[in-house]
Amino acid sequence: MTLLSIAQLGQKVLREKAKSVENVEEIQTLIDDMLATLKDFNGVGLAAPQVYKSLRLFIVASHPNPRYLDAPKMRPTPMINPKIIDLSGKIIKDWEGCLSIPGVRARVPRYTRVKIKYTDKKGKIKTGIYEDFIAKIVQHEYDHLEGLVFLDRVESSKDIITEKEFQRIVIKASKKQRHKASKEEDAGTTGS
Repeated sequence: MTLLSIAQLGQKVLREKAKSVENVEEIQTLIDDMLATLKDFNGVGLAAPQVYKSLRLFIVASHPNPRYLDAPKMRPTPMINPKIIDLSGKIIKDWEGCLSIPGVRARVPRYTRVKIKYTDKKGKIKTGIYEDFIAKIVQHEYDHLEGLVFLDRVESSKDIITEKEFQRIVIKASKKQRHKASKEEDAGTTGS
């Protein structure tokens, strides 16, 4: 497997509408290389345009890591020629980052539930329903196929911060919250 270069904001491939994949067999190596690249960068999702391939393909691979401490764990899922069938639930603003826009985080409004139809790595048509954090990843990666980046969805420039500030404020708060929950859990089990 080969680690792939990540296209950066300003590069044309990130602003093009991606082309449909005609033959699933022909992109197996690309999928494997994208999986290796995603793992190397501690990402939770990666779209083909981000690795300079204007194809309708992305991978969702949520897992807890230094960039997303509270991410749920899931098996990496390549989605080929995806089509969003339904967006539902609440629209919630939450923090996002992108390997193609390093050093920046922003609060982006996304639906909490997404239903998507796609072709899997073996060429089978699948339909999946994803919620919360994983629904957010699906919408983020789908946007890449449409030539959009997460900053295009930001409602106010006040919702944009640096990665350093995100780590200082948001990650620190998340760690405190987990520590508090752990203490409360311990108090509940030792109090009898």
